[in-house]
Amino acid sequence: MRYHEAIEHLYARGQELTARRKFDLAHMRTLAAALGNPQTHFRSVLVAGTNGKGSTSATLAHILTAAGRRTGLYTSPHLVRVNERIRISSARGTLDEISDDAFAELYFKVDDRANRLVSEGALPHPPSFFEVMTAVAFLAFAEARIEIAVLEVGLGGRLDATNIVDPEISVITDIALDHTEWLGDTITLIAREKAGILRPNGLLVTLPQHPEANAAIGEIAVANNVTGINAAAYMPTRDVAIGDLRNHYTVKVRNEPLTVDSPLPGEHQQRNIALAIATAVQLDIPNHAIANGIHNTQWSGRLELRHFDNHPVLIDVAHNPAGAWTLRSYLSRLPDDGPRTLLFSALGDKAVHEIAQILFPLFDERDGHRILLAAMRNPRAATREQLATLAHDTDTPAQIFNTVEEAWREALTHPGTIIIAGSVYLVGEVLPLLSS
Repeated sequence: MRYHEAIEHLYARGQELTARRKFDLAHMRTLAAALGNPQTHFRSVLVAGTNGKGSTSATLAHILTAAGRRTGLYTSPHLVRVNERIRISSARGTLDEISDDAFAELYFKVDDRANRLVSEGALPHPPSFFEVMTAVAFLAFAEARIEIAVLEVGLGGRLDATNIVDPEISVITDIALDHTEWLGDTITLIAREKAGILRPNGLLVTLPQHPEANAAIGEIAVANNVTGINAAAYMPTRDVAIGDLRNHYTVKVRNEPLTVDSPLPGEHQQRNIALAIATAVQLDIPNHAIANGIHNTQWSGRLELRHFDNHPVLIDVAHNPAGAWTLRSYLSRLPDDGPRTLLFSALGDKAVHEIAQILFPLFDERDGHRILLAAMRNPRAATREQLATLAHDTDTPAQIFNTVEEAWREALTHPGTIIIAGSVYLVGEVLPLLSS
């Protein structure tokens, strides 16, 4: 019961980005100090970027776990349960979610300390959903006596709550336009925010990408005397059959061949895997542990293929235009295996029209395909009316439903593959239905 109270109390703060407030790391530092600065009790790797930061973080954490390092993994958002965000390696070599009891205990510890700080005037207002979650993660990792934490930045980098750590390595994944109302409306502005995770005389692992991003990151890196590590050396030198369910190829690590056998499909994952390998090399992880960790990586909802009631179901969050292009590329290379149904929804504050323009043309009803649009249970979700506008503006026939569950039931009435895409929160609503 106490766990359910903690979850209700957490969500009463408002879901992430629903409340507009000025970000200020001083508030997070004040909260952490009152908790004993748990973030100083372990080494950390901080991972920022627009796309791929979750996959990179998960792959790296599995590599560290395979090497026998006591590892913590903090990611966001979650798909189904809040506990997914905080994982700690076990003696079995798995990365396990924080238990309900542990979460409740730490949550109320953070909440009590935060309330005291507000009443004393040390904080101007209660901490946000993400600030509290980050504090809980830091406490969980400190109490578990982990050696190293892989921390995925929630938003941006410079002012993100995770950025109070002193990272041993900063990793920046691919940058694209997203959260423009918070981070800026150009690649340059967004890249500068992401580069806020760099430290003077620190270490950066990244890959060449958009010229504007390269320039912005390079400028800040040079100003801070940061040593840059180019992960391109760990990219495959030949084309890989990306229609496969796994990424399988060989790269050279420390002048020795290393077989990459990742369960995460899609050509884009090769960049994320390269970043994880480069970071692992800097952390002196042996090749055999790198290979084993990649092989055992688990990261749900990213081009993930499941089956339900004789339907292949492909799940991919594809929550911004860059992610939609990745999904479109993947789908275009798959064999034409009959009709497909797209079940789509998105947050209203995302670039939903651009995402729709990228994905919807792949599902022409004249070819036997269908598009189902559904409103999600999220205060930021696109409404029925907004979804109807998407269909109208792209000149795409589509059925519109009040709930995701109604759309899911309709998807099951027709043969062929079902594609779930458009939002992390959509995937989170569908996954329980796949288990029912």
